[in-house]
Amino acid sequence: MSLLNALSVSASGMSAQRERTELLVENLANSDTTRTPEGGPYRRKDAVFTSDPAAAQFSSMFENAVGNAPVGVRVAQVVTDTRDPEMRYLPGHPDANADGYVAYPRMNPAEDMVDLMGASRSYQANVAAIGAVKDMIAKSLELFK
Repeated sequence: MSLLNALSVSASGMSAQRERTELLVENLANSDTTRTPEGGPYRRKDAVFTSDPAAAQFSSMFENAVGNAPVGVRVAQVVTDTRDPEMRYLPGHPDANADGYVAYPRMNPAEDMVDLMGASRSYQANVAAIGAVKDMIAKSLELFK
């Protein structure tokens, strides 16, 4: 794997973690949203990752055929939670049903915070990998002086 391919793989990881972070922040911001334009409470969203061959050059196509191609990551889809909402008894709430229950999103803010910390650590690991590759490229250029 070339150094430029390593940069491409880390960049794809950073991009995927950024998208995941955006979804987690959206979940946290809407953890108490009981009314959406679609109707009903907010539905939690999760990112599903898949491998993404980092191909663009002829050498990458050759490595892909041989089986040694570098593989990055990307968000394949965003999955919306389909579970029933959590029902809370709040008879004075404007969104309460006839029995006095309000439908709230089924999510755990602590779980989303832990996921957010994990996404942040993954992003930082990719930044560190890019920094290491940058240092290797700089040292290689020094050797040619």
